Amino acid sequence: MKKSIIITIAVLATAVACKTQYDALLSSSDVDAKYDAAMQYFNNRKYQKAAQLFESMAILTNGTERDDTVQYYWGLSNYRFKDYITAESNFANFVENFPQSPFARDAEFYRLDCMYRATYRYELDQNPTRACMAAIEEYRREHPGDDHLPACDAMMADLQERLDRKDLEAGRQYYIMEDYKAARVKLKNVLKANAENTYREDILYYTAMSSYNYARLSVASKQKERYLTFIDDYLNFAGEYPESKYKNEMDGLYRKVQGILGRGGEVPTVENN
Repeated sequence: MKKSIIITIAVLATAVACKTQYDALLSSSDVDAKYDAAMQYFNNRKYQKAAQLFESMAILTNGTERDDTVQYYWGLSNYRFKDYITAESNFANFVENFPQSPFARDAEFYRLDCMYRATYRYELDQNPTRACMAAIEEYRREHPGDDHLPACDAMMADLQERLDRKDLEAGRQYYIMEDYKAARVKLKNVLKANAENTYREDILYYTAMSSYNYARLSVASKQKERYLTFIDDYLNFAGEYPESKYKNEMDGLYRKVQGILGRGGEVPTVENN
C-alpha cells in the first residue's frame, strides 16, 4: 500500500515538474531554449505545445534571422494540430510578410489547403468554396509546374463537384415539390451556365422527367405540345447517354408517349458520334 502511494506521488511530482518546466519555457525570454524545445515538440508530434511555444517567441524573434522560420513553424504546428482556421491566418500573414522566404511556396499551398478544409458540404453556404477555388486558380497561374499542382487539381475537382451537386439539387428540389415547369427551367439553366456539370446525365434525366410529368398533368388541349417537348428532351438524353442507368425507364416513357400521340412505340436507334 505504502509502495503504491509512493509511486503515485512520484508520478504526480514528475507531472507537476514537467508542467512547470513547460510553463516556465512559455514565459521565458530565452529564445534559444524556447526554439530548441519548440522544434523538439514539433518533431515529437506534440503540435499544440509546439504552436504555443512558437507563438510565444514570435515577438522575440521579430526582425531576426529566425523570424520566418518561427512564423512558418507556428503555422505548420497549428496545421498539423488541425486548427485550420488559425493556421490559414498564420500562412496568409507569412506569405504577405516573407514573400522571398524559402518557406513561402509551401506556406502558400498550406494556406490553400486550410481554406479547402474549412469549406462546407454542398448543402451549406458555398461562398468559402468559391473563394478557395479562386485562390487555387491564382496559385496555379503563378506557379506552373509546381509540385503541389496535383493536390491543387484534386482540391479543385472536389470543390467543383460540390458546386455541381448543389446546382443539381436546386433543380431536383422543384421536381420533388412537383413544380415540374420550374424544375425543367432551372435544370436547363444549370447546363446553360455550365455544360460540363459533373451531374450532366442526372440533369438531363430530370429535365426529361419534368417535361413528361408536366405534360401528363396538363389539360388535354396542352398535352400534345408538352409531350413533344418531352420527346425532344428524351432524344437529347438518349443521344448523350445511350447506356445510361436510366435507359429502361426513359425508353418505357418514350414508348408510352408515342402511344398517346398515336405513333409507333419503337425506341429510336441512337448512334454515338
